[in-house]
Amino acid sequence: MTNRERAMNLLRYKPVDRMPAVHFGYWRELLLEWAEQGHIPQELARTVGDGNAADRELDRIIGWDFNWYRCYGANRGLLPGFERTILETLPDGTQRVQNSVGLIERIKPGIASIPSEDDYILKDRRAFEELYLPKMQFSARRVNTEFFKKFNETRDQDIPCGLHLGSVLGDIRNMVSVVGMSYLMYDEDEELFADIVDAYADMQYKCAEAILQTGAQFDFAHYWEDICFKNGPLLSPDMFRELCGKHYRKRSDLCHRHGIDIISLDCDGVTEKLLPIWFENGVNTMFPIEVGVWGDQFAPAREKFGRGMLGVGGMDKTALRRDKAAVDAEIERMKRLSAMGGFIPCPDHRLMPGSKFDLVQYYAEEIKKIRL
Repeated sequence: MTNRERAMNLLRYKPVDRMPAVHFGYWRELLLEWAEQGHIPQELARTVGDGNAADRELDRIIGWDFNWYRCYGANRGLLPGFERTILETLPDGTQRVQNSVGLIERIKPGIASIPSEDDYILKDRRAFEELYLPKMQFSARRVNTEFFKKFNETRDQDIPCGLHLGSVLGDIRNMVSVVGMSYLMYDEDEELFADIVDAYADMQYKCAEAILQTGAQFDFAHYWEDICFKNGPLLSPDMFRELCGKHYRKRSDLCHRHGIDIISLDCDGVTEKLLPIWFENGVNTMFPIEVGVWGDQFAPAREKFGRGMLGVGGMDKTALRRDKAAVDAEIERMKRLSAMGGFIPCPDHRLMPGSKFDLVQYYAEEIKKIRL
């Protein structure tokens, strides 16, 4: 069987010969660690990107079958983006930078994690209508039509490929920060926030529609939304349903009309309270199912929603920083989740610095031994 057949069969409760060994990429710092340790070439560490030739070569070296995150879409961001501007350099070298979406961040030297959010410019209706709304419009420039017209012939036939549907709220959170989003929703102008969500969602719908109109065929569709944290969502479920539910439904219906029945969504944190809204509006696949400090999220979701709730992910990647016993325990847990059907084990996000090369190889080898 091809890896594409294995993956799609698993998510449709059909027979497979074995479990594929699937991953979701790496922190760049981990690849540089592995290169320094002599496990991989330096050039490979510098050039790996999701699904590219270097990524596939690293799959071969480690023993992975493929990187799940093979998605194709449009330019769904602000067009054009704001010019990146350094606003201030502090005595310790930290820079206050306005980025391409108008968020002002503090960039600290030598720190690789997500920058802290300092300020934002999308604060009122004037800023929205004058600065942002013109950049949120759909245009043919957003879609590489010629690429998608040839997609069915040029794509990798061995690996499942997805249509990236963008986001409904996650990208907007990136524009205004967590704090700014909270003010806009609750204290400043609820009508303005709804207009922002509607305008941005309408553009992304048109992007997906334009891609599908080329005849390009995909195995699944995928959203990115990082709008939860360790205690739950960043907004109330009721408000999320009112603001966002209709936009998920519209894009899901578009996918269904084009034969796409697997629709996944990436949201970090504890997603339990938002899952019903996603599920009732067409999202049926959790990915990458973060484990975090809160534990397994897939088994409770399957119990609540039944066999219609699918999953890719759920493997606690921190085991790959510890020892063989920790990895074996995760493999046993993956076997139990896999036995439920409609589930593909995958580390629950990009592998972090400190992950041990030999343990990653061991995990990739052992996961292929799962039989259903």
